[in-house]
Amino acid sequence: MTILNDVTLEQGAKILKLLGDKTRLNIVSILMHDECCVCELVEVLQMSQPSISQHVAKLKSAEIVKERRQGQWIFYRINESVSVYPLVKSIVNHFPDQQEVIRNLEKQGLRVCCDN
Repeated sequence: MTILNDVTLEQGAKILKLLGDKTRLNIVSILMHDECCVCELVEVLQMSQPSISQHVAKLKSAEIVKERRQGQWIFYRINESVSVYPLVKSIVNHFPDQQEVIRNLEKQGLRVCCDN
């Protein structure tokens, strides 16, 4: 069992509030397995790009998610170096594995669809 001594009650409440949203929880669950760009999350979650971008921005501002730029595209992944990572990981571990979502994108030829 991981001890979360580095997380304050305030930080924990903030993380729980952020992950209390189904879309953000889903995004974090997907990003636990692989980095994605917003266009991939749009396809998986069947939501608009502005909506997905707002959710990702909230996760990024809490440092749960970080970005990597590749040309004009931005890829997002879980920030494993943030102090709340063990808490986020332990929460996500209680939900169904989202790795199949990434595999389905690959099967459909939609993985990194923003390169097209």
